Amino acid sequence: SSQNLSEEFAEAARQLKKEAPRIQFGKIDVTHHHDLRKEFNIREFPTVKFFVDGGREDPIDCKGVRQASAFITWVKRRTGPSTVLINSTDQAEAIIHADDLAVIGFFKELHNDSVEVFCETARDVPEMPFGMTTSEDVCANYGIQKNTLVVFKKGKPVHNEVLEDGRQNKLDLTRLIKTFTLDLVTEYNLETSVKIFDVPVENHILLFTPTNSETFSAIYENYKSAAAEFRGKIMFVLVDTNERRNGRIFEYFRIREVDVPAVRILNLTSDAKYKMPADEVTVENLKEFCQSYLNGKAKLHLSSEEIPEDWDKTPVKVLVGKNFNRIVF
Repeated sequence: SSQNLSEEFAEAARQLKKEAPRIQFGKIDVTHHHDLRKEFNIREFPTVKFFVDGGREDPIDCKGVRQASAFITWVKRRTGPSTVLINSTDQAEAIIHADDLAVIGFFKELHNDSVEVFCETARDVPEMPFGMTTSEDVCANYGIQKNTLVVFKKGKPVHNEVLEDGRQNKLDLTRLIKTFTLDLVTEYNLETSVKIFDVPVENHILLFTPTNSETFSAIYENYKSAAAEFRGKIMFVLVDTNERRNGRIFEYFRIREVDVPAVRILNLTSDAKYKMPADEVTVENLKEFCQSYLNGKAKLHLSSEEIPEDWDKTPVKVLVGKNFNRIVF
């Protein structure tokens, strides 16, 4: 909520006043300042913008940051180095074990495109520590031979991404890394919904199924297997159809009890929905569906009621999605 974010913002201001007195914090109620709202194109609340060197032309947007600690890290990484330079394995281990998650970049040299993209990504992911190294000893200790980004979770490597100059961009890496703040498959509920939308992945796949059914564990394992392959590209969400509080999401996707288990993909930007053509939730079917969607080959799913039997009885015909095109056009 705005209130909550406002408190975290104030806490960050208090702490940074001691550590970095040159950074000023302010807040504006744009309901009273329409000119500023228009000038900075404020569309949602709260919005946080960072102005550098007194310029008001191109402020930097601070998105998805909700905790005071992350605000502080975000600001520090904008005004100083965004990653820690690691010279020894001990130093690497300290960073890896300091938090639940850590990201380390292993590089042959400090000056190339991949290093630049890595440092830019670090600025946008203040929720976790970032370190980088060019030490041969440190690389050898973790068995790394190429320029590689490694995500560590609870001290163990959970993802290796080989970095090739010009192939990855900041947004791709940000998406990938932020997905590790969630489980491989995230169960949808009131608490997780905020986190799900904080991760900047616009493609969501949803599995609608009762979690207490006999077939659930097999279906869930298949879903998790597919999720590992599309991490960072498609967010995998589980919706328990037995949970009455999920009613609104069933309505939105027009899911009925007879349809479950059902799989849908939603593109958050266009609001377009896609239905998995196959009925069975197998790893193969899921992979095929996700790949065809990413390749732009999946068919749009237009929700429709069934055609009523008596649609043609009276002079005024009853139209639903399924007979609209045929009758009207």
